[in-house]
Amino acid sequence: MASSSSSPLSLFSFLLFLSLASPSISTNTEGEALHALRTRLHDPTNVLQSWDPTLVNPCTWFHVTCDDKNHVIRLDLGNSNISGPLGPELGNLEHLQYLELYSNNFEGKIPKELGNLKSLISMDLYGNKLQGEIPKSFAKLKSLRFLRLNNNKLTGSIPRELASLSNLKVFDVSSNDLCGTIPIDGPFSNFPLQSYGNNNRLNGPELQGLVPYDFGC
Repeated sequence: MASSSSSPLSLFSFLLFLSLASPSISTNTEGEALHALRTRLHDPTNVLQSWDPTLVNPCTWFHVTCDDKNHVIRLDLGNSNISGPLGPELGNLEHLQYLELYSNNFEGKIPKELGNLKSLISMDLYGNKLQGEIPKSFAKLKSLRFLRLNNNKLTGSIPRELASLSNLKVFDVSSNDLCGTIPIDGPFSNFPLQSYGNNNRLNGPELQGLVPYDFGC
């Protein structure tokens, strides 16, 4: 009489077939991070329509650029009529070099997890409705050259920790509601006063050798 039980090899083959045949959410960390971002956002013009989480990686998605190893190195959603909060998942894009989210309607706080983007060269978040303080975690972005946060609703003081960013060439926090005094150490000795304009509670540069006093913070 033939046995009714399946051999281990046949069972393995069947399970392998199921795993290949069944679509599933991408196991790619970067794809998961971007899809999590998409679920938070309101996208009235379907700019993010190509962001399909069932793909192996997000390198075929519009507004996403990858390197030759399929790592996401650029996210460009500037002027896309997108609104909603940014999430901590963005901190998982560990190879990201350019974060371009300018001129939208992003709101809420800037995630401190963006400080995990150690390869970041440029961060453009200007022209949104972002609130809260500039994260001190940005001091970990040692490759950062361009940081533009102007034309938002940011409050609090400019973190002195950012003075350690020796590669920072452009810094713009104008047209917010920042307070305190302007740092003078490190790259801050080179930024023009226009970088800080239209912050009614922000006072002049710190005096050399004196403890900074945060007026009204």
